[in-house]
Amino acid sequence: MFENLNVWEVGALLLLALLIFGDRLPQVISDGLRMVRNLRNMARNATTDLSKELGTDIQLEDLHPKAFIRKHLLSEEDEQAIRKPLQGVYDNLRADVTGVHNDLKDVATSADPRTPAATSSAARATAP
Repeated sequence: MFENLNVWEVGALLLLALLIFGDRLPQVISDGLRMVRNLRNMARNATTDLSKELGTDIQLEDLHPKAFIRKHLLSEEDEQAIRKPLQGVYDNLRADVTGVHNDLKDVATSADPRTPAATSSAARATAP
């Protein structure tokens, strides 16, 4: 959650929280954690109730519309029929990207003066 924040930004947020809430900061933190726990329990209970009503085992991730349709409404053959027209486009795009990546790698290797190939070609270019 905080992977984009450095140490100074986290410290500034903590200082700001201390200034805003003062002595009540520990109580505010515990209330926030209690609220998160209650929300998780409510979501878990809702998925359990939904699983009982539908008669299937539903996870929280399955409630995303795409995942729900893929898992409960489409058969494997239907899913393959939907994916098949786009598979050729995907393969062509992947081959093109791989080719461009290899070309860029070759250009970077030949432009780097520390590589033996670039050194020998530079020596040949300066030789009379």
